[in-house]
Amino acid sequence: MRIKFVQKIVAVAIVIMITKPVMSQIIADTALENKASEWVASLKLSDDAKAQKVKSAIATHLTAVKDWHNSHPFTMIPEGINPTTGGKLSEMDRQIIICSTKPKSIHENLMNVLKAELDSTQGEAILDKYTIGKVDFTLNGYKAIVPDLTPKEEAEILKNLKQAREQAIDYKNMKEISAIFEIYKTKCEQYLNNNGRNWRQLYKAYVDKVNAEKKAKQN
Repeated sequence: MRIKFVQKIVAVAIVIMITKPVMSQIIADTALENKASEWVASLKLSDDAKAQKVKSAIATHLTAVKDWHNSHPFTMIPEGINPTTGGKLSEMDRQIIICSTKPKSIHENLMNVLKAELDSTQGEAILDKYTIGKVDFTLNGYKAIVPDLTPKEEAEILKNLKQAREQAIDYKNMKEISAIFEIYKTKCEQYLNNNGRNWRQLYKAYVDKVNAEKKAKQN
């Protein structure tokens, strides 16, 4: 009897081990489906067929990004140096590199549907959902740091941030998305430096101002 009981326990354990990854995959995919539904619902589209097509494209894209990320750990990229800085590649550097090798069709298939089914404002709204509004948030940060930002400078910064947003949607989590934005923020700051600004000085002045305001409020 004891042997049969142990055999049953082992059998149950094996079933759990086999089904747990499958259940986890189903739960994760369902969560992405729900996310896609919420994003499309926020657009308030009157055409149900169009809404379904956009929802399907988003869900398919989110799932492909997740699956590629989960099946391609940073360890697939050998340790080495960053050719720009000379420093050692971080785990995040290596994760970004391996995730950037996903098939271009994953990105293109989504963008083709967004461009075909939505107007530019609606399409940008979906991209903002992917990146939790980082374009506007970051642009407002630049405006606060550089109060006399010119229209030309703002246009260049906005162009860079929108490029960051479209590239960032192909990464799974906010750490990776933020890392992509950092690349383009560096480009923005280099642009300002190359056009008569001193970014380090501007940023220091902004921080000093914020700290002074905080101190004044405490007194």
